Amino acid sequence: MRPGRRLAALTAGVLLLSGCTSFADTVTARPSSSAPPTSAQACPASHARPDPHRPRVDLDFRLADDLTTVTGTEKVTFTPDRSTDELVFRLVPNGPDTAQAGNRLVVDEVRGDLVGQGRYERAGAADPGGLYVVPLDRRLAAGRSTEVELDFTLTLGSGRFDRLGADTGASWWASGFPLLAWEPGVGWAEDPFVRLTGETAASPVADTRIRVSAPERLTVLMTGDQAEPSAARDGRRTWTSREPVARDVSVAAGDFTTAERTTPDGVRVTTGALPGPDIPADQLADWTVRAIADLEERFGPFPYRTLTVAELAAYGGGIEYPSSILMAAPSRLVLEHEVAHMWFYGMVGNSQYRDPWLDEAFATYAQELLDGVSVDRMKPVLQRPGQVGDAMSEFSGDGAYFDTVYAKGGAALIVARQQAGARAFDAAMRCYVNANAWTIATPEDVARALDDLPAAVDVLTRAGALDADDAPN
Repeated sequence: MRPGRRLAALTAGVLLLSGCTSFADTVTARPSSSAPPTSAQACPASHARPDPHRPRVDLDFRLADDLTTVTGTEKVTFTPDRSTDELVFRLVPNGPDTAQAGNRLVVDEVRGDLVGQGRYERAGAADPGGLYVVPLDRRLAAGRSTEVELDFTLTLGSGRFDRLGADTGASWWASGFPLLAWEPGVGWAEDPFVRLTGETAASPVADTRIRVSAPERLTVLMTGDQAEPSAARDGRRTWTSREPVARDVSVAAGDFTTAERTTPDGVRVTTGALPGPDIPADQLADWTVRAIADLEERFGPFPYRTLTVAELAAYGGGIEYPSSILMAAPSRLVLEHEVAHMWFYGMVGNSQYRDPWLDEAFATYAQELLDGVSVDRMKPVLQRPGQVGDAMSEFSGDGAYFDTVYAKGGAALIVARQQAGARAFDAAMRCYVNANAWTIATPEDVARALDDLPAAVDVLTRAGALDADDAPN
């Protein structure tokens, strides 16, 4: 999914991508324990409710007729759970790998009752920087709200396997706006960007509304429950959606042929394929419905009311976002991995810089279960070097990152399940999902869910996913 979900070649049962080099810096501290129920106590019977005081984000995008520029306005209503004297936004398109393709995000103006003049901070990103910091005229107390509006311009680079780009007849942008970088219980997530094909953001779920103005010949597929587009006017149409629990947003606009399905539980699936697709939209829709059903058996109800899947050119991989997927590989296995991310990252969030294994290893684990993985084939993977729980800055390149986080991390979870007993482990994972829904989870939360399964904890500890500090008090 985002580059961290990018998957290109199937090797030893996991999806890997070629490597580059890494950028090292500091790691945001983990939050203190919020002490959800342990396995020895009552396990939640359903997903935890999202924070009623979560941010509200309104996004207004306008795609230019040449499909290479997006201008936009973002309005954020933010109520921190800790006092702060600034607002911090992550400019994902300026990351070193993404910017290399010509992508660029610039904040043109910022407005609000309490805000001062914004500034850029480099944070390992390309010009003008990876963070946009807005100082407040006075300190904002916990539980008090403020509103801010940002105008921005997004330039889309050449079409390739990336979260942003433009190609013949299509444009797509994911994380294509200033992303609120707040981690509840911790504060601002100002972790550096890295030269890896992976994500480094941490963002809370937000009640999000999206409006996209696009040339009328295009179909828009995006995060959220989409309404019918407006009637064409002056050669353009407007598309709108709402997702009450979106950590981030993706949008794809192109000459899509679409197909729709509804799962037995009422999830509306919409898929889109560009002309001459590797996978027709109907087949992609059938694959998606099947993946949702199989994963619901493992992890409980699908987290969203809708799921859109936009098939781009076959650049090689998949990029997941809340209730939306950008597919750039004609692979059912890649699709299953990306659908699994709706639970692991979309609903159960994590700091993708500090704890990347909490979404990537779990999504690989889920995809491997659907593929009928052999535990014996996974055991040798645990002997590979590297600590599954390392932060992004610890990896020397993409090869080490994918080999450790995806392959070894997924294998550790598979073997932990076998050692603890499948039924008990599956129940603990369901408890973990329910207890940590719509939060930013930590390895401590995994350890807490597995508190009654020491054999599973032992496997994950030896793989470097958990350590003594993660054990419940």
